[in-house]
Amino acid sequence: MDTVSRIGAKPRRTKPRGRHPDKALSAAFIRSAPPGRHADGNGLFLYVKSEGTRSWIQRLVIRGRRRELGLGAVSLVSLAEARDVALANRKLARSGGDPLADKRRAEGVPTFAEAARNVVEQKQGGWRGKYHAHNWLRSLERYAFPRIGKRPVSEVNSADVLEILAPIWHSKAETARAVRQRLRTVLEWAVAMEWRSDNPCDRIGPVLGPQGDIVRHMQALPHGEVAAAVETVRTSGSAAPAVRLAFEFLVLTAGRSAEVRLATWDEMDVAGRVWTIAAERMKAKREHRVPLCRRAVGILDAARTLGDGDLVFPMRSGRPVAASTLPKMLHLHGIAAVAHGFRSSFRDWAAERTDHPREVIEAALAHVVPNKVEAAYARSDLFERRRLLMDDWAAYVNGGWR
Repeated sequence: MDTVSRIGAKPRRTKPRGRHPDKALSAAFIRSAPPGRHADGNGLFLYVKSEGTRSWIQRLVIRGRRRELGLGAVSLVSLAEARDVALANRKLARSGGDPLADKRRAEGVPTFAEAARNVVEQKQGGWRGKYHAHNWLRSLERYAFPRIGKRPVSEVNSADVLEILAPIWHSKAETARAVRQRLRTVLEWAVAMEWRSDNPCDRIGPVLGPQGDIVRHMQALPHGEVAAAVETVRTSGSAAPAVRLAFEFLVLTAGRSAEVRLATWDEMDVAGRVWTIAAERMKAKREHRVPLCRRAVGILDAARTLGDGDLVFPMRSGRPVAASTLPKMLHLHGIAAVAHGFRSSFRDWAAERTDHPREVIEAALAHVVPNKVEAAYARSDLFERRRLLMDDWAAYVNGGWR
């Protein structure tokens, strides 16, 4: 290329020729160096700001990425100390280590308890309700915090995890699995934050061994006994009115306990006999419309006398029926089932005693179609066909009263 063609062209950036700097700075130069970055060697630079402050930084390639580390102010870290740290960092990075992560860990690692609360705060926005967050943290407070709650999350090891899980691994198998999953989540968060490099929960499976717990389904009544159970609760003098009404409404709608207990009046279209549950209150995170039989509408009319708040079934205190109240009430009346079990009773009745299609029954239970291709084409919620199904169920439970 001739001289004329290069006029006005931007100069190419190239590495400086010659050997890389090696101990290029001196104490005298450090005191008088102009603003800018001045190389010493091993990626170490003296950084002088325009206002005169002077500090050490180091440029390194850490696991394939160019990074910068601050090594401190010149007034606190001498040239010799900065060179020692820079050399150690470079050796660590060349061997595959991460001096930046080590620095972060040394600067302020949270305790396991602090890390757990941070994880809950970050995740609870995507959970179905505040009770899940409460239960999530409560299990760790009971089983993990006494041993590792005050320990830096970077120092928790597999022996700690085994010490927490071993006493409950077989005796409380389901609880142990939940605690293990939550321990793993907190420690995985610590890995992502570069406060540790591994997750000790990944190594304990062979030591804990298989669990011998037997899968126990939720207690449910044979569908032929549901009508008697409803009548027993309806005529009970010991259960609160809100509890009696909520229970019968739950049976007639085949709803989940939380969906019924926390139902609000703005979800109810009494004239149209429709209960619309918002997506955030549903297990599948999808809005669900429930057709209401005439008896369910009658229950809503009776519930108007319970209070003038937003809740359909408020207790005298104005608060919703507690999650533990329905199971206690059923046990008190000798009904061998849990609230959720009446969905199973409904499912068995629909399959054994009716000709309603399976997809209509599953839609009534708000179950998600597992096949993604089938789900993509299943746009209808089969509402009118579900209304016929739920009217038949009401007639079966109430002796002909739909």
